[in-house]
Amino acid sequence: MEVFDYRPLAAVLVSLVGTAAIVALHRRPNYREGATMLTALAKFGIVASMLPAVLAGTTFVWSFGTFVPGVEFALRADPLGMLFAFLASGLWIITSLYSIGYMRGLDEHGQTRYFASFAVSLSATMGIAFASNLVTIFVFYELLSVATYPLVAHDEDDRARSAGRKYIAYTFFGGGVLVLAGTVLTFWLTGTTDFTAGGIPMLAEVAAADPWLAKLTFVLLAVGFGVKAGLMPLHQWLPEAMVAPTPVSGLLHAVAVVKSGAFGVARVTLDVFGPELAFDLGMGLALSVLAAFTLTAASLIAIRKDHLKQRLAYSTVSQLSYIVLGLGLFGWYGLIGALLHIPAHAFMKLTLFFCAGAIHVETHTDYISQMAGIGKRMPVTLGAFAVTAAGMAGMPLLAGFVSKYYMLIGAAELGGVFLYLAGALLVSGVLNVVYFWPVVYTAFFEAEDDHDAKPLVDAPMGGERRSLLAATDGGRPPEDGEGTAEDDDVDIPDAEGDDGVIQPDFSPGDRDYSEPAPTVDTGDYAVDQYPSDHLEDDHDERGIDHDDHHDTEDHDDHHHGGPPTGGWRRLSAREALAGRETTWFMLGPILAAALGAVLLGIVPYRMVFLGLIELIVENAGVMP
Repeated sequence: MEVFDYRPLAAVLVSLVGTAAIVALHRRPNYREGATMLTALAKFGIVASMLPAVLAGTTFVWSFGTFVPGVEFALRADPLGMLFAFLASGLWIITSLYSIGYMRGLDEHGQTRYFASFAVSLSATMGIAFASNLVTIFVFYELLSVATYPLVAHDEDDRARSAGRKYIAYTFFGGGVLVLAGTVLTFWLTGTTDFTAGGIPMLAEVAAADPWLAKLTFVLLAVGFGVKAGLMPLHQWLPEAMVAPTPVSGLLHAVAVVKSGAFGVARVTLDVFGPELAFDLGMGLALSVLAAFTLTAASLIAIRKDHLKQRLAYSTVSQLSYIVLGLGLFGWYGLIGALLHIPAHAFMKLTLFFCAGAIHVETHTDYISQMAGIGKRMPVTLGAFAVTAAGMAGMPLLAGFVSKYYMLIGAAELGGVFLYLAGALLVSGVLNVVYFWPVVYTAFFEAEDDHDAKPLVDAPMGGERRSLLAATDGGRPPEDGEGTAEDDDVDIPDAEGDDGVIQPDFSPGDRDYSEPAPTVDTGDYAVDQYPSDHLEDDHDERGIDHDDHHDTEDHDDHHHGGPPTGGWRRLSAREALAGRETTWFMLGPILAAALGAVLLGIVPYRMVFLGLIELIVENAGVMP
């Protein structure tokens, strides 16, 4: 049953009203952040108010009238749109809260622009979620790219602008042009672009008459949306965008951008072609094979990344491919698993990025090899990281296990060549353990002055007597004849950083396993020189008094990353339980997102998402 209602429009416009308030209050930060939180709460309230009726079978619609001849510019709150809108609006609340702690903790510049761009991005996201046809979703899809550009290029230096240009080139011009081409072709073939549960009926007739034309239409739309979903080889914008502040990484990877790409692929599969027609055209196998390649290759690349955010970036490329792979299975279980992985990945990956950001704000440490023993300094944060990393690997009782279990059953149900896809899922789960476990092991089971070798990062394969990357100022330098190049046949760099941190030699032509960026003379990666990474030199240049930073006595921040001299300060159990390792603006959202990942793994129906997803799949004409 369709009901004409203003709430889909209100969900889009409330962020724009909030943007105006944020800009108007730029001279009063507390009120500005208050406007951000009120806007986020209002948006979630509007979306949540529609959820019970949508679960009962009601669809809310709003139309602006004819946009182009034969096409309305309309919004439609159906079950699939509600899945994306409910998730994004809910996570925006905790992301906004986290942003306050992060941006103020680093005393970042351009905070008003940051919060305003965030609000506009969520407005575009709601438009994507509630778009009723391909034309409307294309408009909001492009607006999202424009709105998030200031966030990617936030640092305003050469690398940030380069990352922003690459982001626009891939998502706005590359993916957008393909989506537009597919939209025009769909309209030409069928006379409509309206989303229809189970697929546009006229497309079946077109496919019967000219299957190759139908296949071309599917490829244009799926690949166009797949650019934002990070499908290889169109994923390069995503790791480059990690120069942005960490909450932006959370937005890109968990709340809006990459999810909009996966959501677009879901719309094409379920509401443009329909699962049955897409399967008959053979698109499912092609889509799944591309996704299987992406999730495996991205996992292998992630293993070699020492920079934590870079490792998480390639993890996202891999994990988003699970969603696309599940959509390509087309059966009941495969589709359930694919759609359930949208909220599962969102909760888990948002937690991981929040943890990385908190570590950065409190200790300026971004490299895994410099995190030996950091678990005693930030036990709650690293504990949340460990739990959600286990979920990403598909461990039971966590969100990742439930979604991947459904996809494995879906692949086994189809049999034949699809069994190889089940194998890819299992291999990727093992690779998740390989690239997440070193973070947990380094944090909790290594000491600052005693490190294991990291052969997958250090190279050559097979390991060394000690880790080159993990030598920090909290330990001791090698004595004469101990751990030398003569012993190991490895060139150990003798250059030290400002704090005595032994830096690996990442000169061009040698090796660069952690960062594709050019190197600088100090041996650090160029990404470490940017304001969002909050080096103390940046504070000094801007005349910021370190003593003004909150809770100074609890911060090991007067160095350039890694443990301070003497090692990390161990927090007592009382301090850890009291949240003394960072501010509650950041610790609260970390725990909230981690709790969501746990609850979605234990009681998925109670979290609403699974019931909503089953309704989506049933409406698409797929029954168990």
